Amino acid sequence: MPASITDDPPILVCADLQVEYLTPGRRHVIRDGEAATACCLELLALWRSNLWPVMHLKRIAQAAWFNPASRLTDWIPEAKPRPGEMTFDHPLPSAYSSARFVDYMSNIRHVRCVMIGFSLDETILATAVDGFHRSHRYQVVTDAVACRQPGTGEAAAYKNAVVNVLGNFATVQPSAELIRTSGAVAV
Repeated sequence: MPASITDDPPILVCADLQVEYLTPGRRHVIRDGEAATACCLELLALWRSNLWPVMHLKRIAQAAWFNPASRLTDWIPEAKPRPGEMTFDHPLPSAYSSARFVDYMSNIRHVRCVMIGFSLDETILATAVDGFHRSHRYQVVTDAVACRQPGTGEAAAYKNAVVNVLGNFATVQPSAELIRTSGAVAV
């Protein structure tokens, strides 16, 4: 059901918009990430121009493939958090693995979040499922999310399968529809 954005603006959750995911040769590289990145930046600009709340999630896993001391964990320059925007580091796929994130989200009366970013098959999926079980409402913007190339099979089919699973726990919607209805965002 649509809600007035001025009454209850949803939080834009930018998931793992980090250099790691766009660096060729890395294990979790996102192939053809340019289109998703462009949609993410367009939505981020919309939220910022309307002064709606923005939250950034940063994966800081301690696994051998993900070195948190490396520059690869840095934000994509265009998506770097600005003063006043919230940031949360999370060691496991779900943002709820961050105690600060859990504290913040538990203190919001009506949790409504629009999720964009990378790691669709890890961070976005795990966070939406965890949020669902806490009665937090998430919306995933289908063309503003991306996931790594699977070991086998076609990337588009893999992404569609993940989005279909997400539909059980969150609303899924393309960015064009979200932007067109930005005065009344449905979550």
